[in-house]
Amino acid sequence: MVPNITSESGTATDTVETSILQPVSASREPSQETPREASVLPIARENKATVNKTSLGWKLSPFRLLKQDVANLKSRYRSDWTTFNQQVIASAIYIFFTNILPGITFANDLNVLTGQSWGTIEVVFSTGLCGAIFAMFSAQPLTILGVTGPFSVLAENIYELCQNNFKVDFLSIMAWSLIHVGWMHYLLAIFNAHDWTMQYVTNFTADIFSLLNSVIYFHKAALVLQRTHTNSSLATFLYSVIGALGTCFLAVFLSTARSWKPLFHRYVRIGLAEYAAAISIIIWIAIPQAGELSTLDHETLEINNRFVPTDPTRSSFFVKFWQVPVSWIFLSIIPGAIITILFYFDHEISSIICTAERYGVRKPGGFAWDIILLGSTTILCGILGIPPANGLLPQAPLHSESLLHHANEEAGEAQGLFIDHRSAGIYEQRYSPLIQASLILVFTAPPFQKLLGFTQTSVLAGLFLLMGYQSLSVNAVLHRVAYMFTPKTELPRIPLNSTWSGIHSYTITQIILTGFVFGMTLTVAAPAFPLVIVALVPIRLVLINRLWSRQTLRLVDSWACRPGRPEDDVDDQADRSDTRESIRVVEE
Repeated sequence: MVPNITSESGTATDTVETSILQPVSASREPSQETPREASVLPIARENKATVNKTSLGWKLSPFRLLKQDVANLKSRYRSDWTTFNQQVIASAIYIFFTNILPGITFANDLNVLTGQSWGTIEVVFSTGLCGAIFAMFSAQPLTILGVTGPFSVLAENIYELCQNNFKVDFLSIMAWSLIHVGWMHYLLAIFNAHDWTMQYVTNFTADIFSLLNSVIYFHKAALVLQRTHTNSSLATFLYSVIGALGTCFLAVFLSTARSWKPLFHRYVRIGLAEYAAAISIIIWIAIPQAGELSTLDHETLEINNRFVPTDPTRSSFFVKFWQVPVSWIFLSIIPGAIITILFYFDHEISSIICTAERYGVRKPGGFAWDIILLGSTTILCGILGIPPANGLLPQAPLHSESLLHHANEEAGEAQGLFIDHRSAGIYEQRYSPLIQASLILVFTAPPFQKLLGFTQTSVLAGLFLLMGYQSLSVNAVLHRVAYMFTPKTELPRIPLNSTWSGIHSYTITQIILTGFVFGMTLTVAAPAFPLVIVALVPIRLVLINRLWSRQTLRLVDSWACRPGRPEDDVDDQADRSDTRESIRVVEE
C-alpha cells in the first residue's frame, strides 16, 4: 500500500513506490509517531522494540541489564518450546544451507591462508557447537551464529603476522586473544555497554556495515571463480560461471513461487518458495554428476575423512595455550580488543536487524545476556582451537523472514513477494536454530563429510552471490541509489531545507566509506578495520550533521536501537534553549 503524503504546507505530494526504496515487506504507513518526511523517504528505519526504557537514565548500575535479561529469559523460555510446525522445519533447512555452505567456503580460504590451522572441520564444528548453545540458552534465539567473513579476513591477517613477522604459534596466540575477548565481553555486559554504545549508533553506520558484508560476499564469490580459473581448464571455469549464476538465479526465481497462482497446488508453491535455496543447491550439485559434464575437472570442497583437526600436526581439538612466552599473553590483548569490537558490534547489529519492527517480535530479548554467552563460546572456541562464531548477516534477518506468517495465508500468497508484513507475525521459538545447528554438527561425521565433498565450488560461489544479493536487497543504501536514476519529474516532493542533491551526496558518501573499509580489508591494515567501523559512529554525530541539513538527515537516518533521530535531540535542545531565553526575557 502506498500512502499519499501531505507536506507541511498542506499540499499533497507525489506518492512514492516504497518497493523502490526498500522491500515492500519493510514498508509501513506513517503513524502519528513518525514524521511525515520519513514516509516520503521510508529509509530511516526505527526499531522501537529494542529500546530499554530504563536505560535512558544513563546510570552505570553494574549488572542492571543482566538482571533484566535473566528475568526476560525466564519469562519466555518455556513458551519458546511450544511452537513447532512445517514452516519452522523449512526455516531450519533453509538456514542450514545458507549457514554451512558459506561457512565451508570461508573454511577453504582459511585452510589456505592460515596454513591448515583452520579448515572445513573446524568451521563446521564451531558453527554447529556455538549455534546449538545459543539456540538453547540465548535470550534471543532468532539470532543465527556462524564464522563470518569479516572475522575470516581478520584471522588471515593475524596468521600472516604471527607466521611471517613474529614467528609465534598462531593457534596459541589466537587462543589467548579469544580468552581476552571473553572477559572483555563479560565487562561489556556487566557495565551495560548496550546502553552507552548502541544507543549512539544510527542507521548510517549500520547500513555501511551491512553493505560491507554484502560486498565481502560478492568478493568471495569472485575469488572462488578466480581460483577455479587458475587451477582448472577453461571449460571447467566456464561451467563454474554458469553453475554459480544458475545457483543464484534459480534460488531467486523459486523464491517467487507463492505468486505463481494458478500454477501448481498451493502447497507446492509454498514448498518451492520455502525450500528455494535448498532445491537450487541440490539441482546444481547434481547436474555435473552425469553426462559429459562429469568428465570436467570440477573443484569440490576439501573435506576430512576423520573427526580430527585439519592440521596434521594436531592430534586433538585442544590448544596448549599456556606454552607461549608471558609477554605474548599480554600482547594478545591487542588483537583480542579488535576482535571484541568486531564481535560486539556485529552481534548487536545482527540481533537488532533480526528483531526489527516489521517482524512483529513480541517476546523480550536480552543483549547483555547474549554478550555474556558470546564471550563464553568465544573462550571455548579459543581453547578448542577452532574459529569462533558470532551473529551472522544476512542469515539472522533471513531467519526472521523465513518464520514470518500471516493470519490470512491466501491473501499473503496472492501478494507473492509483495507481502505487507504489518499484518504478519513471527514464530518465535528455539527449534529452527537448534535443528539447523544440530544438522551442522551431524556433518562433522566422516560419512556426511563425504556428502559435502560432492559440492562443487561453483555452487558455493553461487550461494555467495545469493547471500550478497539477499543482504543487499534489504539495505536502504541500494534503494536510495534507485532514486539517483529516477527522472526529476518522477521524484516525490520533500520538505523545505532538504534537497535531492543532498540525499544523493549522503548516499554516495556511504558507498565511498564502504569502499574505503573494504579496500582496507585487502591490505596489511585489515586487522584494524573494525576500528574504522566504530569510528563512523562519532563521525556521524559530530561531522556528518555539519555537512548536511537537519531536514535532510531526518529523511535518511535514524537511531538504530531507539525511536527518533539524532536531529530530534538537537531540535529538543534548541526548543529548551529558546524556552529558557523567553523566560529570562520575561523575568527581566
